[in-house]
Amino acid sequence: MRIKNKGIKTKKKSTKNRQWAEKTMNLISGCAHCCKYCYAKAMLVQLKNNTIDNWKNEVIRNPYLLKKKFRKRDYLIMFPSTHDITPEHLQENLTFLGHLLAAGNKVLIVSKPHLECVKSMCDAFIPFKENILFRFTIGSADSNILKFWEPNAPDFNERLESLKYAFNSGYQTSVSCEPMLDDKIDQVIQQALPYVTETIWIGIPNLLIERLSKNGFEDDHITMDQACALMKLFSDEYILSLYAKYQNNPKIMWKSSIIEVLKKYKIEIENDNLRTQVLSDNESVAGKDSFILADDFKSIKRNL
Repeated sequence: MRIKNKGIKTKKKSTKNRQWAEKTMNLISGCAHCCKYCYAKAMLVQLKNNTIDNWKNEVIRNPYLLKKKFRKRDYLIMFPSTHDITPEHLQENLTFLGHLLAAGNKVLIVSKPHLECVKSMCDAFIPFKENILFRFTIGSADSNILKFWEPNAPDFNERLESLKYAFNSGYQTSVSCEPMLDDKIDQVIQQALPYVTETIWIGIPNLLIERLSKNGFEDDHITMDQACALMKLFSDEYILSLYAKYQNNPKIMWKSSIIEVLKKYKIEIENDNLRTQVLSDNESVAGKDSFILADDFKSIKRNL
């Protein structure tokens, strides 16, 4: 029997694009994975906080962060959101996460996972197991497609093995299929589902052409042609068929990009911005910087 975290209640809250978190933490500037569509790269390059060529070079933002002692918060903390946990800075990420968890915080760890890193985290954080939820990004079951869009990230088999390892180690697990990188996401869902204790989130690429242009691919005709072809796959007909197939599966959740299509056809679903707030003994709702996340969707009635 798998034990669910306690002290978590569900609540609806309207936020259009931030279904997972209102509060995130990061340690590193840049990301070695060099995903072509990276939103963080596009944003920080536009703000001149980094450059296209330098993005692949990971740098600790501030050494002080590795010594910082955190307070216990009454909400889950998402880590990371603008970089990933790669072998190059594994020890630093373990140190940072260790400080967060030692303070009693609950943490959502998001990654395109390296098995080496997942093993290290699972082994290092056994005392904090009940306060961790892993969410692994898998946008396709085709490693060639993953390699094209996410050049330095692990292939499909390594991501699936990472999910299995975390699951078999007794951790809470979830998957993000946003962005979907082909129209065969069923292959990911079916292979991942047995090892998911929480949810699988489905979404199409957001602002794909715009972000590719900002990330230096505007004149890369192969990449831009592939992007146009990819977006054509996600017709309303495809989205509606995907929804029809999984609408009654309590572990399948829909990102805003899917919800917007469903709303055009007057399909309302209760998991629109449905998140979970972690409450203290004396608080009914966490503050405005709350990070809210689902813990056990089996208990949620969506009346689809």
